[in-house]
Amino acid sequence: MTALTLSTAAIPGLKADAIVIGVAKGTASEAGGLVVAPGAEAVDKAYDGRLTGVLETLGASGAEGEVTKLPAPAGFKTPLLVAVGLGTQPEKDAAPDPEALRKAAGVAARALTGSKKAAFALPLTDAADAGAVAEGVLLGAYSFDAYKNKDTPKTKGDKGEGGKDKKKDAKAPLAEAVLLCDKSRDKAYKEAVERATTVSEELNRARDLINTPPNDLDPEAFAAVAQAAAKEHGIKVQVLDEKALAKGGHGGILGVGAGSASGPRLVKLSYTSAKAKKHLAFVGKGITYDSGGISLKPAGHNETMKCDMSGAAAVFAAVVAAARLGLEVNVTGWLALAENMPSGSATRPGDVLRMYSGKTVEVLNTDAEGRLVLADALWAASEEKPDAIVDVATLTGAMMLALGNRTFGIMANDDAFRTAVHEAAEEVGEPAWPMPLPEHLRKGMDSATADIANMGERMGGGLVAGLFLREFVGEGITWAHLDIAGPAFNEGSPFGYTPKGGTGSAVRTLVRLAEQTAAGDLG
Repeated sequence: MTALTLSTAAIPGLKADAIVIGVAKGTASEAGGLVVAPGAEAVDKAYDGRLTGVLETLGASGAEGEVTKLPAPAGFKTPLLVAVGLGTQPEKDAAPDPEALRKAAGVAARALTGSKKAAFALPLTDAADAGAVAEGVLLGAYSFDAYKNKDTPKTKGDKGEGGKDKKKDAKAPLAEAVLLCDKSRDKAYKEAVERATTVSEELNRARDLINTPPNDLDPEAFAAVAQAAAKEHGIKVQVLDEKALAKGGHGGILGVGAGSASGPRLVKLSYTSAKAKKHLAFVGKGITYDSGGISLKPAGHNETMKCDMSGAAAVFAAVVAAARLGLEVNVTGWLALAENMPSGSATRPGDVLRMYSGKTVEVLNTDAEGRLVLADALWAASEEKPDAIVDVATLTGAMMLALGNRTFGIMANDDAFRTAVHEAAEEVGEPAWPMPLPEHLRKGMDSATADIANMGERMGGGLVAGLFLREFVGEGITWAHLDIAGPAFNEGSPFGYTPKGGTGSAVRTLVRLAEQTAAGDLG
C-alpha cells in the first residue's frame, strides 16, 4: 500500500514527482468562478497570483473529480502540478467537507498511478481533515493485480546498469504520499493519519478478498485467511466445518452449501478489550460464489457473483480494524460462508430446512440463499446477548432497484438505532438510506408446510428479506440490517476513491459504530 507521511516542508523546495492542490467552484457571492483552495498559496504566489487564470485557460472549473495537470512553476524542484476539483466551495471561512477532501485525494492518487512520490497540499483545517485526505489517498491508490503478469514491456531508451534496458511498471500505484500541513508533529494529526492508515489497510484487504476469483476463495480458504489474521492481531477465532455445523444443527448454512464440492463454514472472530463496557456483534453474508443454486441465475447475472461474500469481508475487516485500533469495546464477527451451487446434492425449491434457531423454513427459491446463512449466524450471535447486532449483506437486487448502485439500505428493529447507523455511515462518507420494515409484508412469507418461507411478495423484496432476518434475532436485542447489494461491487469506471471491482462497502460504517460504542456515544 502507498506509504504515507506528514510534513511541514515548503512546497518550492520539495522533491517529488507531483504536487497536488485543490481548486473549487466559487460560491454564488463569488459569481461561481474558480477558487484556489487553502494550502496552495506558495504555488499561486509562484504564478504571480495568476494560477486561477492559467487553470481556467486549461479548462479547469473546480468540479468534483476533475483533474488538471500543468508544469510546476520555475524554480520548483517538483516538475508537475496536479489541480484536483473539490466541487462547490462552502461559504467563505467555512471548513471544507471531509468527504470532498477524501474524494479529491482519491482522484489525485489514481491520476498519479505510476508515480513514485507526490505531495498533497490540500486544505487541512483540523485533524479530521488530515484523516480524510489520508483515507482518500490510500483508498484511491488501491489496485488489485495479483493475477496480472508482472512482466511489463521494456521502455525504449530506459537504461539501467551496464546500459541494459530496465523494466518500468507504469501501472503501479502511487508509491509514496506526503501530506503537507503546518501541524505535522501535532498528536491529533498523527493519530488521525494512523487511524486512517489502519482502517484503509483493512478495507483494502476486504477489497482483495472480494476481487479474488472464487476458484481460489472458497469457504475453507476464506476461513484460513481469517484464522491467519486473527493469530496476527490477537483475536480469538473459532471455525465450524461441515461436521460441526451438522452437529450444531445449522440447517441454513448447510442447506445453502449442500450443492457445492466446497463445504460451508461458520467463522467466529472475537476481539475483547479489558476496558469494554459494551458488546457489538457483526454478522456477514459470505457466499463465496452464488450461481443461484437449482434456481439458476440467468445468463448475464453470474459474472460478478464472486462479490456475494462482500458482507463477510466487511465484517472481517471491521473486527481486525477494531483490534488494531485497540477500541474499548468487545466486537464479535460472524462470517457465514458457503458456496451456492447446483448439483445432485443441492437444496431444491420445496425443501424444508430446520434452522439453528429451531424454526423451519420452506425454500421456495434457492437464489434467496443469503438470508438462510445469515439466519443461522444471527441466532448464534443472539445467544451471546450482545448490546446490538448489525448484519451486512449483498442481499437483494430489489435494494439496487430502490437505491441504485452507490447507496445501501438500512433496516432495523429500533428506529433510534437505525438513525444512529445512518448517521455513522454518512459521517464516514458511505451513502446510505433508512428503510422501513412494513408489517403487512410479513404475511407473504407464511408457509403451509413450514414456520416461514424464504420468499414473500415480489414488490418490496428488499424489505421482505429484512423481515425474514428479523425472525432470527433474539428477543430484546437491538439489530440493524445493511443491504449493500448496490455499492459492494463497482462494475463501472472508478470514481473518487472507489475503484472498479470490490469496494469494501460498510467497513468504515462498522468501525465507526464500534468507535462510538467504545466512547459511550451509541446507546
